[in-house]
Amino acid sequence: MGSGTRWLRRCLVAVCLLLSAAVSAQDAIELDRASTEVPLAPALRYFHDIDARGDLTSATTWLKQGRFAPLPGGRTAFGFQDGAFWFHARVVNRDNPEQRWLLVQSYALSDRIDLYARYPDGRVAFQAGGDHLPFTARSIRYRHPNFWVALPTGEPVDLFVRVQSESSMQVPLSLMTPVAFTELSRDAQFVIGAYYGILLALFFYNMALWLSLRDASYFWYLFHLSAFGMVLFTLNGLGFEYLWPNSSWMSDRMVPLSICMAQIGMQQFARIFLGLRTRWPWGDRIGLALIAFFALLGIASTWLPYHVSTPIASAAVLISIAWIAVVSVAVVRRGYTPAQLFLLAWAMFLLGTGLFVGVAFGLTPKTFFTEYGVQIGSALEMLLLSVALGHRYAALRNENERIVREAKDQLEQKVEQRTTELRSALAQLEDAHARLRESSQRDALTGLHNRSHFRDRFDALLRQAREHRRPLSLLMIDLDNFKLINDQYGHLVGDECLRWAARTLGHGLRPHHDALLARFGGEEFVVVLPGLNLTAATQVAEDLRQHLREQPFRSGHHAIPVTASIGVHAIETVAVAAIDPLLQLADQALYRAKADGRDCVRTSQEEPA
Repeated sequence: MGSGTRWLRRCLVAVCLLLSAAVSAQDAIELDRASTEVPLAPALRYFHDIDARGDLTSATTWLKQGRFAPLPGGRTAFGFQDGAFWFHARVVNRDNPEQRWLLVQSYALSDRIDLYARYPDGRVAFQAGGDHLPFTARSIRYRHPNFWVALPTGEPVDLFVRVQSESSMQVPLSLMTPVAFTELSRDAQFVIGAYYGILLALFFYNMALWLSLRDASYFWYLFHLSAFGMVLFTLNGLGFEYLWPNSSWMSDRMVPLSICMAQIGMQQFARIFLGLRTRWPWGDRIGLALIAFFALLGIASTWLPYHVSTPIASAAVLISIAWIAVVSVAVVRRGYTPAQLFLLAWAMFLLGTGLFVGVAFGLTPKTFFTEYGVQIGSALEMLLLSVALGHRYAALRNENERIVREAKDQLEQKVEQRTTELRSALAQLEDAHARLRESSQRDALTGLHNRSHFRDRFDALLRQAREHRRPLSLLMIDLDNFKLINDQYGHLVGDECLRWAARTLGHGLRPHHDALLARFGGEEFVVVLPGLNLTAATQVAEDLRQHLREQPFRSGHHAIPVTASIGVHAIETVAVAAIDPLLQLADQALYRAKADGRDCVRTSQEEPA
């Protein structure tokens, strides 16, 4: 055994020497001290082993023969393909102190991934992954396949990756330091967690409505929401991580099965919500036919090969959503108003799903929006559908009032049922009214409190300060030369600058939790600081002025310096009874700051020069 191993190692060293000339023209991935996350696509070359019979020796021969080609158009998605794909990249760690890197494939559904790391001394390190191996086989417990790779300083390492899968052939490979991977996984988990948080909130909200109203449309909405959540749970690799970590059968079957279940819920919800049975009987029959098709495909997917059932299900999704768009347009033209929101919701979902299917078939590049298009589109869809359900019940309320007026004596029992629905609708309207009231207190451009709400709050703060004998200070802030920004860059950039200034001031006031910040008008802002005397308030004003100066406002390729003049007035709470004189004193201090050259802080107690 020992002599055989030495012989194999000598052979690999010889092959490595022969290959050095072959790959010398190929760009290598170089890791310097600043490298933390490096995508391999720019230097990645591939070979399609249609028979899937090649091994590492075969791959090195193909590389030597020049049969490896650059990625087509730099894309790492090839659609549904037979056989195996080999990928090669040479990596050189020039001077990065991190010698233990993580190779991550940012696609969760590959069946089998073999990694061969070949070193200059002929040593080959082998690792295997994919969802046809137990989840515990992964280097790190993470939803995407990953492998530890040793990259010693100054040594070129050849990485050979063999991928064979019945799923879509997507191989976005990246090298990451452990710190970079931790940050990436944290951010990705946050986005996914936020998405599923929205789905859970919508689920429980609409489940409560369904339990109280017993309306079938809510049930099928919940069914579709749950099934589609499982679709994305599977596609993101979370199902394999948390639900079936040792079952490759479930990994393969749950994708087409959950897609079919989601489409069944979608079609049934559309039938009930749009009232197709009465408004368009032919469309209702076609919807039933699609439901039967997806039910049969879901059953068949439990035994059909993955590469057969999943492409059919993915392509059928576009047909299903397109059909729902057709029936929505038809019902809108028949005068059913809630169908307008319904149509908008499915347009968002159709766009996101279309981007995802395009990546699956290798038709569109893998970017943030194409990779997460389904999540974005479906989240918007679910939110809009909830609004559409509320709008639908508002229409039911109006219909109920008409029925009560026309047939009060004959429909007493039905009036009682409708009254229950009205209570629910009125509760929703009350919530909407509360949200509208909150919105009316906000400035539409910056999101800060508006001038009217500021005066109400200021009056309350002034009374509290007088009662508790606490100091109270007032800041008037005006952006310097703001008109020049509007004139030079346009009003849209000016609006963006005001939003940036509002965020910057809000960030600077974070240590003062009880401070009141509002937009006073134009480029003017006003701040009330409870509990601060003139000295402390002046220091806060100076901090805010410096905060605005620290970095310029950026819009596109423009870096625009922004400064502010600030007037400070400390209020004598015992003697003051009106608000306007206080504002005038702070405003006079502000104009004194303007007169003294701008970009400075002046107080109402300073004598004018």
